[in-house]
Amino acid sequence: VSGEETNKDYSVEIHEGLSTFDNSVGSLDEMLTTMSVSRNELLQTLDPLEQVKVDLVSVYTLNLIFGVYLATRGVNPKEHPVKQELERTRVYMNRVKEVTDKKKAGKLDKVIFTDYPT
Repeated sequence: VSGEETNKDYSVEIHEGLSTFDNSVGSLDEMLTTMSVSRNELLQTLDPLEQVKVDLVSVYTLNLIFGVYLATRGVNPKEHPVKQELERTRVYMNRVKEVTDKKKAGKLDKVIFTDYPT
């Protein structure tokens, strides 16, 4: 898209949007190729809850990208099973958030009770 003349079949706004998207994908590609840590190495440094978060974000992102791909092919992603996968992943992400919030709340309660004189 970059460096080419605007096609007369679509508007300048669409061309600008496509150009921005192309630049973003290029930047993402550069960032991913320069990452020095493999996924397995990264997961080994994380606790189990953080590993789950990485996996859920990965699954959600892949399904979201697939939904965008379907839309570019004229398929409505809202009427495709990918929608149920996104919803299922969101449910698990909310569960992980609840667990994370409970962990934080537990630490907060402990601090509050230890600060008061008995």
